Amino acid sequence: MSSPPYARAIPAAPPPRWPLPALRAVPADRWDAALAGVFLLVTAVERIGAADRLHGGLPLALALGAAVAVPLAVRRTRPLAGYLVGAAALSAESLFVLPSPVSPYADLVGLYSLGLYAPRRHAWLGPFAALLGMAAYFAGLGHAYPAIPAGVLFLWLLAWAVGYGAARRAEQRESDRLLLHREVVAEERARLARELHDSVGHTLNVVLVQAGAARRLLDREPERTRELLHGMENTGREALDDLDRVLGLLRRGAREQDAQGAAPQPGIADLERLAERLGRAGLRVRTRIDPAARRVPRSLDVSAYRIVQEALTNTVKHAGARTVGVTVRCAAGRLTVEVCDDGRGVPAGYAPGRGLLGVAERVSVLGGRVEHGPGEPGGFRLRAELPVP
Repeated sequence: MSSPPYARAIPAAPPPRWPLPALRAVPADRWDAALAGVFLLVTAVERIGAADRLHGGLPLALALGAAVAVPLAVRRTRPLAGYLVGAAALSAESLFVLPSPVSPYADLVGLYSLGLYAPRRHAWLGPFAALLGMAAYFAGLGHAYPAIPAGVLFLWLLAWAVGYGAARRAEQRESDRLLLHREVVAEERARLARELHDSVGHTLNVVLVQAGAARRLLDREPERTRELLHGMENTGREALDDLDRVLGLLRRGAREQDAQGAAPQPGIADLERLAERLGRAGLRVRTRIDPAARRVPRSLDVSAYRIVQEALTNTVKHAGARTVGVTVRCAAGRLTVEVCDDGRGVPAGYAPGRGLLGVAERVSVLGGRVEHGPGEPGGFRLRAELPVP
């Protein structure tokens, strides 16, 4: 049995569509032109309505009214020139014809726009121009009550001050935004530089050491040379992987790369593999890792690995050591990383290079402290302490 006509569902009326997005899409210069057009139209209507009181001065009154209203069309692009033209026309209107009650409001908008849109050095001309224009305006009226001109001047200066203050706040926000952008860019560049130095620089140094050892053993121990060449091949692949990861940060940004599944960075669990790699290059690395240190947050995990990597890179490059000890322990809320070698020690005129400065930056970001210098009884020692949250 079919439903009666009155029982049928009535489709709901579509929700009203507000024109705000369309209004926001209108260019600002068109809004200014519309504002100038409104003032021009209202002024023309008022002037024509007061034609009998103008005593034949209607053409001049219309021209001066237009000179007051039309400059509002350029109040954003030429605020100083527009205001000076409008103020001069308003003064002439008061001096030579009957002033329009509409023109002062157009002048008020022009003065506000001068404070808001003009550069700082031009905006400061607004109060002086307003003072001169108002003196001419009230001189033309022949007003005998100074309280009224003073009150109007206060209102005009207040409008200028509101616009000027808004402009300066906008400048400060933009300056803060640019400063923050520069700081973020500088931090990101420093981070990428540390990544390249820590990963690629380390592996290239290991390759050079392995290449030198293979050259010396080529004729005497071909089997050992083959092992060294195989180690160089593996180290080179790891260097390419690290380089590809860092370049990925540059190409896509860290957030996008994380979303796409970036290769994980090494941590404390990879220190044994790092020691084995250096062992193939002829450096004996003894590692002592506290089991609790393997459970620290990821940021500390990666930082500890990079600190050890940089220390071992310096040992390979500068120390001439045969043995190096790596200790990583976690106790009393602090992760301690210590690397000591038996090399030549600290040379005369010692100064930390880019690698140690990068270690200091990394440790400082995490709220820790680092020290490095002569070891006991000799060699070189690096110790870093990082707070565990």
